[in-house]
Amino acid sequence: MSDLIAQAPALERIDLFEVVDGRVVEKPPMGALEVFLASSLMRWLAPFVDEAHLGCVVQEMLFLLEDSPELKRRPDLAFVSAERWPIGKRVPRTEAWDVIPDLAVEVISQSNTADEVAGKIEEYFHAGTRQVWVVYPVTSKVQVYESPTQVKILQVGDELPGDPLIPGFRLPLSVLFGEETGD
Repeated sequence: MSDLIAQAPALERIDLFEVVDGRVVEKPPMGALEVFLASSLMRWLAPFVDEAHLGCVVQEMLFLLEDSPELKRRPDLAFVSAERWPIGKRVPRTEAWDVIPDLAVEVISQSNTADEVAGKIEEYFHAGTRQVWVVYPVTSKVQVYESPTQVKILQVGDELPGDPLIPGFRLPLSVLFGEETGD
């Protein structure tokens, strides 16, 4: 089997990137657990948003966060309200979507530093993002930021609320993290 793999043509590597201070910065790939959590959150959030006609949910979308091309961020998951981008309006065929997400979600992986995450939170809010969720797979916690200085820490046993951005959405963290609460 390993001989077959060795004989297979080399696959091109597709790098994800962000633009920070006008410089292209490679975004390291997430690990299996992080990808699974981002995908699970997408699986719960997107149908709810679609059914309620609230906007759209995207994964790994590059967003232009400033009028100049100096800052482009790629949250692991994002929600853009119908208020900011009307339902049915086609997303342009550009490198980065020129709309500010209402919600940015970052799933922490081994390559993330505390300073990097704190900087992203500041940038999202400075650009006009209304809420940021930071998901911590190792500790099974989610930090819900209403501003760069106002945060609520949720853990298994709590529910992740969508209000006020995604009214009525609630996801038990025991479901997201696949853990039993013992109740």
